[in-house]
Amino acid sequence: MDTAVLTTTTYNFSAYMIYLPIVIALTVFVSQFLFKNSKTFMIDIFHQKEDIAMATNSLFKIGFYLLNIGFALCIIEFFQIETVERLVVALSKKIGGFSIYLGVMMLLNLLLFLKGRKHAMRKEKHIENEDTDI
Repeated sequence: MDTAVLTTTTYNFSAYMIYLPIVIALTVFVSQFLFKNSKTFMIDIFHQKEDIAMATNSLFKIGFYLLNIGFALCIIEFFQIETVERLVVALSKKIGGFSIYLGVMMLLNLLLFLKGRKHAMRKEKHIENEDTDI
């Protein structure tokens, strides 16, 4: 007796093996770029105290990694991807959505840096004005 075994090929494993390295690489790239360029803001925020600024910047960087990679893992869905076309569509939606999310997170971080810098500058001017009043 010949029994035919019906097997369906799914592309789920391939999707995970493509998706995960891409979102991790995107997160690392954005994080490196953002936090390399935020050093100036942090030094201003902490009134030229570079050691505190760099330590805080490192903590922000770790938080950025945890938040974004955690989000990338949370949005993984489990469904059957049975064709290459569905694989491309699923990856496009997930990677595109994650890229938009990552862009928003980067802009929010930049906004925080700008607000912190503005606050630090205002505080510095206030201290200078008090010194000239004496």
